[in-house]
Amino acid sequence: MHGGEISVEGEEGFGTTFVVRLPLSVTSDQLSVISDQLPVISEQSAVSSEQSSVTSEQLQATSDERRATSDKQQATNNEEVVLIVEDNADLRSYLREHLEERFQIVEAADGEEGVAKAQEMVPDLVITDVMMPKLDGYGLSKKLRSDEKTSHIPIIMLTARAEEADKIAGLEIGVDDYLTKPFSPNELRVRVRNLIALRKKLRERFSQTTLIKPAEVTVASVDQKFLERLKEIVEANMEEEDFDVKELSAKAGLSDRQLERKLKALIDQTPNQFIRSMRLQRAKQLLEQNAGTVSEIAFRLGFNNLSHFSKNFREAFGVLPSEVKGEG
Repeated sequence: MHGGEISVEGEEGFGTTFVVRLPLSVTSDQLSVISDQLPVISEQSAVSSEQSSVTSEQLQATSDERRATSDKQQATNNEEVVLIVEDNADLRSYLREHLEERFQIVEAADGEEGVAKAQEMVPDLVITDVMMPKLDGYGLSKKLRSDEKTSHIPIIMLTARAEEADKIAGLEIGVDDYLTKPFSPNELRVRVRNLIALRKKLRERFSQTTLIKPAEVTVASVDQKFLERLKEIVEANMEEEDFDVKELSAKAGLSDRQLERKLKALIDQTPNQFIRSMRLQRAKQLLEQNAGTVSEIAFRLGFNNLSHFSKNFREAFGVLPSEVKGEG
């Protein structure tokens, strides 16, 4: 009725391919036949030849543009971000449908695009398929775990292979959880929520103290090295009055946004808070060593406002700077 055709090609022992071809444009005669044989069709669903003369390339371009626009909007939102890396458009749509009410969703159609978007946006969680073009799920996971921008991100892998050896291979390269196809929407949501909640509890644990101890933050050595490197950068520049987040980001080789999302994910601090906490720790050390007056130490560490310094110091340590000085 639609002027399409069905063909079949196959060879015994090698498989069979069925091909269904449907035209994007429909003639008025064909519409008349369809309307007669399917009376439930509405006027709104009958598409004219002129309206339906869009090419598959235009459709794909429109889809890609819509997805890119959606991703940019998600990147500006402060809600938790889930990156879906899946080459099957229907499965991506299915995953989005069941997660977008609770999370901001970003999509990638293959492993290479997934790595690029994870590095750019630093999502809160990645869901990836195993078999994908350009880069499979194992390769994607390995790249995310070895990059300090993305090493902390929880990864859920979708797989049709439930063999123990396959799961162990994924776990060894840093996959946090598996979902075996087919899976229920409830199981998907629970696993995503649990992994994000686990990471949140870890952040809360280390946000209770001003002193950063990288070795305790995460078992991933890449994250330890990242925080150690940030500490070294701040320690080398904390007496520079103009040292700020932009300079820290530049020296760390990250954008401001990448640095902010990475630090929030690891220790629930913004870059500003990280710099300030490091300066306050150094101020406390200098005060305990009688290395100068309160004013001298405050100005030396970039605090131009003495009352602001005292307020931050008391919030961090529960005592005024002068009281620490007096104990020395």
